[in-house]
Amino acid sequence: MRKSFFHYLMKYREEPPRDDIADFANHAFKDHSFPKGEANYDELSRYLELNGLYLRSMSIFDEAWERYIEEEKD
Repeated sequence: MRKSFFHYLMKYREEPPRDDIADFANHAFKDHSFPKGEANYDELSRYLELNGLYLRSMSIFDEAWERYIEEEKD
């Protein structure tokens, strides 16, 4: 079973963040409303477009999502 995107993203958390994905992971961790069990791109994208004010660009999410898909293949 594939882990959720949130669970995957947490491996990038670090202080201070070395890149945009680490910064995204740090902010997602602090976002108590983040859909932690979600593994659907459209649902996550919709949530971040409405609530992810901490993302400078949705391309950061897209890059993290591409890594997630590649590394979490069944």
